Amino acid sequence: MNDCMMSRVCIFLLLATAAFGAQIRLYLKDGTFQPVREYEVKEDRVRYFSTEREEWEEIPLELVDLARTKREVAEREATIKADSKAQAEEDAALETAAKEVEMVPTANGVYYIHGDKLDPVKQAESKLVGSKGRTVLQVLSPLPTITGRHTVELDGETSALRIDEKRPEFFIRLTEDERFGIIKLGHKKGSRIVETIETVQLTKESTEKHDDIPTFRKQEGDALFKIWPENNLEPGEYALIEYTENKMNYQVWDFGIGPAASPDDAPKKRK
Repeated sequence: MNDCMMSRVCIFLLLATAAFGAQIRLYLKDGTFQPVREYEVKEDRVRYFSTEREEWEEIPLELVDLARTKREVAEREATIKADSKAQAEEDAALETAAKEVEMVPTANGVYYIHGDKLDPVKQAESKLVGSKGRTVLQVLSPLPTITGRHTVELDGETSALRIDEKRPEFFIRLTEDERFGIIKLGHKKGSRIVETIETVQLTKESTEKHDDIPTFRKQEGDALFKIWPENNLEPGEYALIEYTENKMNYQVWDFGIGPAASPDDAPKKRK
């Protein structure tokens, strides 16, 4: 545990200790109360230390609403214990998160958080597909002169990386100060579609479309982010992408949720 966490724990324990030793309301049956530091029942009397007069005093037990006094003390102690537990859980989560960040390699790329270890995700090769064939996209290459409709695709209908979790978490260490996110891949026989690009011939203006997944993101360092989906992912094919708009510089790390689909999974026609 680092010094910052140790300081937080120490401060909380001091506050909790002070709260346990704080003023108690010794309730009387007439609705009033005596502010006391502590009290004890001695046969037919209640002996208490008055915080107002800083001395021990006694009062007949029949005048004291002991049940209400005990109930309030128990409620206060329960609150303090609950707060202490929540603080301990938060500190443990912070410590675990700090250890995760320390495990991330310095190399750019994507890392799947798998239990207490990180698994590097292999970068996929994306291709620009149009009526004239396929072109492999190179990182940081300029936007090709294209018109009409094209798609950015990955070979194969399923990813080799299969994940059972419905809300997987990843670290991504960016290559440049670029956009990134998780997308759902489109299906095409023999490949998966990352994005569709529509380019107007006269104006050369392009519209890029991909199926974004809502995500949570947390920056953990310089160009280092943790990313995970806001909601459970349905079984299917997905990818984490890093890109700059209007440049064919997609970096794609693909993965699948659940078992890989097979031709046998398709609905069969009735005979």
